[in-house]
Amino acid sequence: MKVVLRTFDLKLKHTFTISRESYDVQPTLIVELQSEGFSGYGEATSNPYYKITVASMQHNLEKIIPFIEKITDETPEEFWDIAHRLLGNDMFSLCALDIAYNDLYARKKDKKLYELWGYATNNNPKTDFTIGIDRIEKMVSKMKEMPWPIYKIKLGTKEDIAIVTELRTHTDAIFRIDANCSWTVDETINNAVELKKLGVEFLEQPLQADNWEGHAAVFKHSVLPVIADESCIIEDDVAKCHHHFHGVNVKLVKCGGLTSARRMIAHAKKLGMKTMVGCMTESSVGISAIAHLLPELNYVDMDGALLLAEDIATGITISNGIINYSELNGTGVQLIS
Repeated sequence: MKVVLRTFDLKLKHTFTISRESYDVQPTLIVELQSEGFSGYGEATSNPYYKITVASMQHNLEKIIPFIEKITDETPEEFWDIAHRLLGNDMFSLCALDIAYNDLYARKKDKKLYELWGYATNNNPKTDFTIGIDRIEKMVSKMKEMPWPIYKIKLGTKEDIAIVTELRTHTDAIFRIDANCSWTVDETINNAVELKKLGVEFLEQPLQADNWEGHAAVFKHSVLPVIADESCIIEDDVAKCHHHFHGVNVKLVKCGGLTSARRMIAHAKKLGMKTMVGCMTESSVGISAIAHLLPELNYVDMDGALLLAEDIATGITISNGIINYSELNGTGVQLIS
């Protein structure tokens, strides 16, 4: 097996702002695994919140290429265990490798990944479309530019309720709110009352990630369901989130890819929690991988590639929130040359 690493700077259509940062370009790393005439593709983006850079991922992966290239016919689960031992806590690099290997493995089996897993796709959830923090009139403009059945609205300002109130006058779409750790317990509980009146479906990660006492209070008193994101990074975090959140948002880059994400989703479902997978601002390489988990999810946020000025790959397509799979096997990805 041969490993090929590529780096790209993904330019966004609009400046993207959340409570803690703004950016116009998203650096990303693409891993290609080549074997027996097939190629599998994986992706992981840089992330300042988790102190991950493309250079650090590339450095870590280059060190283990000789070991990875000796792997032949291991299952994705066996591959994940090997790669995890080699990479340690670098889950972002592990994610890129794991997605690429799952893609390659399914292509060799002449199947789409969801077919290999035995999933039925007839009841897949729709994806939301994200509206980043901006001036209210700009947020309205972005929403009108992309009519959509479900919006995820980023908040964390002094005008949060005013923002949602104004957006609601322009659409009947479902609203989901992501405060990215920016609210207090009292703000969350009080905001939930007003936001429920405005047609909000749930709140995502309103408090700081490690405020477990606060999460418990919000879980008990919020009139809206609360979904964990920054508080749910790796597999062990699912159990921690039980009785603190109503559901978990699993991010492939944070947990180490599709293999570990499937285990996290299964664990959450056993605990009676809602399941969601979210994305970063990724190309169609990472986004297409998420699509194969849809049959196991209650909610999904996989609009990352829609936010780009120009994609670097083809794969799944999205129309009015509905995800359509590629005709290709594996994750269905092909890099644009």
